[in-house]
Amino acid sequence: MRLIICVFLVFCAGFTSRGQTDDQMLWTKVGVEGKIIKKLSWSGEINSRFGSNGIETFFPEAGLEYKLLKWFRPSIQYRYVIDKNKYGNFKAASRISFNGAFKTKVNRFKLGLRMRYQYSFNQINTADKYAIFEHGLRLKPSIEYSIKGSKYTPLLSGEFFYQPKEGGATTFYQKIRLSLGAKYKFNSSHRVAIKYQLNKGFRDFKEGSRHVLAVSYIYSL
Repeated sequence: MRLIICVFLVFCAGFTSRGQTDDQMLWTKVGVEGKIIKKLSWSGEINSRFGSNGIETFFPEAGLEYKLLKWFRPSIQYRYVIDKNKYGNFKAASRISFNGAFKTKVNRFKLGLRMRYQYSFNQINTADKYAIFEHGLRLKPSIEYSIKGSKYTPLLSGEFFYQPKEGGATTFYQKIRLSLGAKYKFNSSHRVAIKYQLNKGFRDFKEGSRHVLAVSYIYSL
């Protein structure tokens, strides 16, 4: 419980110290996962993102993941996004992602690195300066620590976004997400997580930041 309280206090600190151009959001996720065969698993989830004017984004997502090696798992995900455009209307778009996840353990630390290429169809013309690219690359290193005798697991991650441009040029570190949180495993079937996330663009630091409180629940079959 203390870890959850710490994450909430970090979010509150980000909220109270925000600049005039900063904004805040609440992200929620409810999901279910299971296995098709021994090394092939599936997942489905419902995501909602709330801003100062209520819900701004809603999307179901489904995916398949294969345990190719002990330390490497490729996966594919499809997302159907219902997002608010710059005129305040909700429009739909689709996105497919191809992922490669690398994982290893060092004592009580679990180290991870996820590489993702994503492509969107019928991209929404949104006013959100933190919107995900129509197509791009993402790199997400992460670290977790297993506390002896505890059901809580603290976690830390950072995600870097790259957007390929015409001619093959790439703008490095177009935007970044930094996350600090914890997950709690009730048993083999139920787990929850809460994290504070800071979103920041690199094109213009005067644009401010986005402070996100993300809460999720996953049920494993």
